[in-house]
Amino acid sequence: MQLSKSEEELMNLLWKQKKAFMKDLLEAYPDPKPATTTVATLLKRMTDKGFIAYTAFGRSREYHPLVKKKDYFSKHVNGLIKNFFNDSPGQFASFFTQETNLSKKELEALKTLIDSEIKKK
Repeated sequence: MQLSKSEEELMNLLWKQKKAFMKDLLEAYPDPKPATTTVATLLKRMTDKGFIAYTAFGRSREYHPLVKKKDYFSKHVNGLIKNFFNDSPGQFASFFTQETNLSKKELEALKTLIDSEIKKK
């Protein structure tokens, strides 16, 4: 299951804070801040989807992620490779390196990462 763009934005705030009450999440949004009811709706949907949970403190709820950021984006990227690049990591890498205007320094850093992974296997 995936998050909508609005849910992903809120999830990123929660991943950064690790635990947060709704007021903390609202404060973390850049201006213009969304309405409290909007954030409440997003939190409810994300709870229903199993991405977050909360601990009740009286009438307040402290939210925390159930899904790690790395796991979410790993699944997201793997789905992208499967659906848009014919399940070919090579096609994805080719597109990524050619279409993102990476500098020589950034490409060299990627090469170093790839070489390191090759040595591990």
